[in-house]
Amino acid sequence: MSVLMLQAGPPRSVLDMILGASPPTHIVLGVLFLFSVLSLSVIIAKVRHFRRVRRDGDEFVAQLESVSNLGDAYEVVRQLEDSPYTRLFSSGLGFFDELRPGALSGVNHAPGLSLTQLEALRMMIDKVEAEEIDELSRGLNWLAVIGSVSPLLGLMGTVIGIMNTFIGITRFGSTNISAVAPGVAEALITTVAGLAVAIPSVIAYNHFASRINLILGEFEGFASEFIGTLARGGHV
Repeated sequence: MSVLMLQAGPPRSVLDMILGASPPTHIVLGVLFLFSVLSLSVIIAKVRHFRRVRRDGDEFVAQLESVSNLGDAYEVVRQLEDSPYTRLFSSGLGFFDELRPGALSGVNHAPGLSLTQLEALRMMIDKVEAEEIDELSRGLNWLAVIGSVSPLLGLMGTVIGIMNTFIGITRFGSTNISAVAPGVAEALITTVAGLAVAIPSVIAYNHFASRINLILGEFEGFASEFIGTLARGGHV
């Protein structure tokens, strides 16, 4: 309960409590508002990003189903928009072409990849996968930070508000529940605000993390299928 509340009378609404709150409470609420704006912007950006990745992935799979060999697949993929799937495919096929120039077109009839070369190919694909996952994960750390810090920040604002309530009681000597309750309610505003900011951030973070795990599984399946295709073609 701030000194202003004791002097001006009890607030009539949540807005009155916010406007009549102490400066520390205003600071906490201001920081939480900035957190909410940042969280919302990250969520909107990641929703659009994952939607685009999903669309590109579906198109990538559809195009690959229409070809019979990796050489033709490479030509088809080159015409698609740049995406994690096309970058992964192009990197893997490009690395293989460096190891066995002309093998895909049938010009070079050299033996297939050795175990060492095959391991190098797998490591290169894993590296590209990690880079793409890092790109997909960009910005999610902010959701994790906001989701964990906002409740603590709101709790700090509540503690400060309760301290101000006790200070007001000591200064004015009023222990009536009608005089104390508004101050306690004001103190709890920051806790509510902190939870309101944290809950959507945590939900969004978990949702996007699950989407990333799903895409990572698709990458790993694609890498295995890619190497399997090389083996069926006699390149391994």
